[in-house]
Amino acid sequence: MSTGIQLLVGLGNPGQEYAATRHNAGAWLVAALAERLQTPLKASKFFGLHAQAMLGSQKVHLLIPTTYMNRSGQAIGALANFYKLAPEQILVAHDELDLSPGVVRLKKGGGHGGHNGLRDTISALGNSRDFYRLRIGIGHPGSASQVTNYVLGKPSPDDQIRIEAALDETLRHLELIFSGDHTQAMNKLHSFKAE
Repeated sequence: MSTGIQLLVGLGNPGQEYAATRHNAGAWLVAALAERLQTPLKASKFFGLHAQAMLGSQKVHLLIPTTYMNRSGQAIGALANFYKLAPEQILVAHDELDLSPGVVRLKKGGGHGGHNGLRDTISALGNSRDFYRLRIGIGHPGSASQVTNYVLGKPSPDDQIRIEAALDETLRHLELIFSGDHTQAMNKLHSFKAE
């Protein structure tokens, strides 16, 4: 079994009501990759939209949970258990309040930072934090009391352009990430900032 990353998960909330909201930035990435690879995501027994695709020479799983954000781990845990994937073989793409729109960061491990999708994922993976994260910047509203409405709102047109540019840049380097060359991928991603 390959020890590299084998599953890319895009966090978000299901339904048209939430499709264009900041909280769905991770789901946007996975949907864009599936479209680019011409691999349709289909409803599955894993509580989400799932596809298997070839990324370069590697077979990968793509998953967008169709549970609500705070139950994301249900989908991730179901797929990981079925395919016997370890946490370090999983890459979770999610919105990140602490990064500006147009910025993406790759990291392994860490806490949930108050993100309910990450909190549930950690729980579903046996309290392991050893999975990789793609942190997609959405900016911060400036006050903790405004966070819920902010993440469940749509980005401004300018922020949307910056986020989409960052997602495009991420798609260009996903093959590097999945091949295991995380240092080079980080160097490329971390030097990018959409203006």
